[in-house]
Amino acid sequence: MPRIGYLLPTRERVMQGHPAAAPLLALAERAENLGFDSVWVGDSLLARPRHDPLTLLAAVAARTKKAELGTAVLLPALRNPVVLAQQIATLDQISTGRTILGVGIASDNPPIRAEFVAAGVPFEKRVGRMMEGLRLSRELWTGQPVSWNGRWVMENAVLGPTPHRPGGPPIWIGGMVRAARERVGRLYDGWFPNAPDPKGWGEQFREIQDIARDAGRKPTDVTGAIYLTLTIDEDKARAEQRMDGFMENYYGQPAAAMRGRQANYAGPAAGAATWLKSYVDEGASHLVLRFAGDPERQMDTIARLRQELGW
Repeated sequence: MPRIGYLLPTRERVMQGHPAAAPLLALAERAENLGFDSVWVGDSLLARPRHDPLTLLAAVAARTKKAELGTAVLLPALRNPVVLAQQIATLDQISTGRTILGVGIASDNPPIRAEFVAAGVPFEKRVGRMMEGLRLSRELWTGQPVSWNGRWVMENAVLGPTPHRPGGPPIWIGGMVRAARERVGRLYDGWFPNAPDPKGWGEQFREIQDIARDAGRKPTDVTGAIYLTLTIDEDKARAEQRMDGFMENYYGQPAAAMRGRQANYAGPAAGAATWLKSYVDEGASHLVLRFAGDPERQMDTIARLRQELGW
């Protein structure tokens, strides 16, 4: 059965002028009580201002018992990996091993480039910084002395605490370009794109599994995940209008352009069930859902659809 996750509306609440954390924590508790398997938080400093994901997830960890907690997705290149490794290890201890680290390199657009400038990080070096930073984090998570001479330098450094999960949390890579798929198949634990076409997602995931096999790994070692945006309404025209408004407000770009690049569904519940199942049929085992407004009602609808689908 697929696992279903819920993305907290951190960006939306900041845009609405309601940044209080308590309602977000209540949504996380509600999601777990309804049977959602995971709770997720996005990441941005200035391009799309929102709550810090690791801080918020630590609070969610203290308010939940079973749900996995993930970043969708974190931008490691913006952070010092030694500090980040400690933060993630601490979060994994708070959550008793429920952390999933979804990461990406960031899209190439002016607001995100400006965000990197503000953080003092060269945008053009973001892939190398992410890759080296993740390697260093994994070394530090062993709890053994680490000597490193690269972008960061240390001699016999020991991190404490180490993560609750031996070796650290699983790392899922976002992105659909060939280089990202190669990285997932060879090195990481999951693939977490925002792919608009289920069949295209399936073809690329099977390619990743082949890459993993060629690298001496088991294809089953790689989780197939997908980031999906929904607005469920029996009035399809109203659902489409809500989705268009959500995309335009969230990204500041025409709805048609954003909806063409991202996996999204607007319409009745029966169609949503069919759409979600199309990704599962292609091999997706973890669906992370973002709702375009009205989260409480839409969470209830998803909980009902899961029962109907036998998930």
